[in-house]
Amino acid sequence: MATFFGEVVVAPFVVAIGRNAAAFLSSFILDSVCWEVVGVVKLWNEWCRTSSTTKVLPTDSFCLFYRLISDPTVLLCQCSCYVAEDQQFQWLEKVFGSMQKKDLQVTILSTCPVADYKTQESTLTLVSPFLRALKTKEFQEQVCCPLLEQPNIVRDLPAAVLSYCQVWQIPAVLYQCYTDVIKLDTVTIEAFKPLLSSQLLKSLAKDASESTKILKKFLTTGETHNNIYI
Repeated sequence: MATFFGEVVVAPFVVAIGRNAAAFLSSFILDSVCWEVVGVVKLWNEWCRTSSTTKVLPTDSFCLFYRLISDPTVLLCQCSCYVAEDQQFQWLEKVFGSMQKKDLQVTILSTCPVADYKTQESTLTLVSPFLRALKTKEFQEQVCCPLLEQPNIVRDLPAAVLSYCQVWQIPAVLYQCYTDVIKLDTVTIEAFKPLLSSQLLKSLAKDASESTKILKKFLTTGETHNNIYI
């Protein structure tokens, strides 16, 4: 089975990298009724030493993969853990090596500090968080935000996934959220909401009231975490 967008048949794969991007999928897309866990990639490095779990996000040392029950060609990945540079090739081979590349279309969500954004204007005048997009030449759909301007670049796993797709001629788009908050943050999570107007995600979005409940859980989790350091 495949997903039809007009006359085009695609097999969508959404990769959320980082805690806020993963939380966006949990809040606005994922639920236990329509989706099932079909895979896991476990990592270990100096940033991934915890084995604790939460009810709203994957653990800090796991990437979880989900399949849409009604259409098994639609896959999601939540990767809230850090993938070290020397692990990225192995991660890409493990993930994409098990997929049919024919008709595959990849959407990548990630965040990075607004201080990394290069502009002639002062970053102090920028209203953050904000989105920028970067795509492979095979990606023909309209993007949901402005394209990333030169001389800005992307790094780490988001860049590795996009580069892999470029080499294999897979249509792919990266949506990068520039934010001044590094912790789990509902404002940063909601900055991805314009993506719900895209052809793919608007068909996957769940009821707004359910999204609000999940966001409240993240807010409570964040406040509890912050209180530890008071």
